[in-house]
Amino acid sequence: MPTTLLALAVGCTGLYAGFMLIFQTGIMPALARLTDAEFVSAMRRINEYVPKPVFLVVFLGIVVFPAAALAVPIDGRSDTQKWLILAGLVCVVLNHLVTIGGNIPLNNALAASEGGAGDDPAAVRAAFEKRWNGLHRIRTLLITAGFGLLIAASLT
Repeated sequence: MPTTLLALAVGCTGLYAGFMLIFQTGIMPALARLTDAEFVSAMRRINEYVPKPVFLVVFLGIVVFPAAALAVPIDGRSDTQKWLILAGLVCVVLNHLVTIGGNIPLNNALAASEGGAGDDPAAVRAAFEKRWNGLHRIRTLLITAGFGLLIAASLT
């Protein structure tokens, strides 16, 4: 069971890290080339479609599986492995805090501005893009570090 939980932790975290990295290196640079109206519309549609069940399972799994792997006692687990799992868990929790405290409120503000009197695409984009990208870089680094630490834990 502990080996399975750690494998699930590595798998979920790897999927999420890959998703974050693709957003960082491919999707956001591509969207940056759009006009203000196109960018705002595209981000609104992305934010509507991303939080679906499969994404939410992975989003929750990156916290639940490392925590469970750490909580299940096993004979012979080294202190190094425990610390690597704990460090990986800290990284994924910090990733969630950035997402929940930063990116999601920006996504919600972007959605709320649609169709309103203040729905000027240039102003909406200016209030959103730079802050969202900065937070996204932080969470991409955190989840990538968490993934690496969980891999290291699985190899010890």
